[in-house]
Amino acid sequence: MKKLSVTLLIALSCLSAFAQDFSDKITLVIHGGAGTITRANMSPEREKAYRDAMNTALEKGYEVLKKGGTSVQAVEAAIHVMEDSPLFNAGKGAVFTNEGKNELDAAIMEGKTLKAGAVAGVTTIRNPISAAIAVMDQSVHVMMAGKGAEQFAKEKGLEIVDPSYFYTEARYKALQRAKEQEKTELDHNGKEENGGKEEKEVKKGPKTGYHSVEDLIFTEGKKFGTVGCVALDKFGNLAAGTSTGGMTNKRYGRIGDAPIIGAGTYANNATCAVSATGHGEYFIRSVVAHDISALMEYKGLSLADASNEVVMKKLVERGGEGGIIAIDRNGNVAMPFNSEGMYRGYIKSDGKREILIYKD
Repeated sequence: MKKLSVTLLIALSCLSAFAQDFSDKITLVIHGGAGTITRANMSPEREKAYRDAMNTALEKGYEVLKKGGTSVQAVEAAIHVMEDSPLFNAGKGAVFTNEGKNELDAAIMEGKTLKAGAVAGVTTIRNPISAAIAVMDQSVHVMMAGKGAEQFAKEKGLEIVDPSYFYTEARYKALQRAKEQEKTELDHNGKEENGGKEEKEVKKGPKTGYHSVEDLIFTEGKKFGTVGCVALDKFGNLAAGTSTGGMTNKRYGRIGDAPIIGAGTYANNATCAVSATGHGEYFIRSVVAHDISALMEYKGLSLADASNEVVMKKLVERGGEGGIIAIDRNGNVAMPFNSEGMYRGYIKSDGKREILIYKD
């Protein structure tokens, strides 16, 4: 009996050691997208609107952490604010596909268990990040897509809306501009034949400034931001979440990096939590989020060094544009980006916060 008591005391002591309180390190970081974001194309009114929305997102997530909530709950609360705002390319502000639809993607991952959930190509789920969490917590799967994901979300009691809920005039006009510029670009590339000989280009419209139709589609989309959040809670657990409407004028059910675990979203208590934004195809090919974690785990790099290595060096060399937000278990924050700007901000355990938009 005495031997059992000693064993029990040792076990309790070990549990106590593991139950470290991280209350003084709780941190939440958000992004609202990266791309052609400069002071020159930003009005004071619009900048204030973005700053106010980001501040509200930080507040909502921080409130969850201060009350002892989990990092996953905090990420969900912060992303809900941005999904419900028409300012960001997620949820209510999602961009339009070539068919004139809004197709949404989202993912969540928790660092303690490496559990993850994602949805892709959904059109009726008001808050896709909540659907991703439901996939993670209430199914044996990691990713669901399209109608199946919508049926699952409905069965789990999530809010389902008519697709018209996602309509915003600004995003619809952006689609029309993209289509018109795409037509102009195709005209520029077209050649007419006369007796087997090519003649001059067909009727030209205004210069688009794009090298190809693909550039046009992606550059238009990069002006509007995917949203994401990473958090560290009082239990020392990390989480990462990302939500997006994809690219303006996208076709063929295209899916970007946001819902791809390891590309646009990743979390591991042993290293970091990462949410990305930018030209998704490059982030997928480079497995950006996991690469940052791997550099920390296998090479012993700091969060800052690993993030810069991937975003400012590897991505640039491969032609990828965008940025990431990341956090480690000590509350260290990294927010590198190689585009002209990135909506980003963080809040620490003492309530200190910073919201940034431009490069300088």
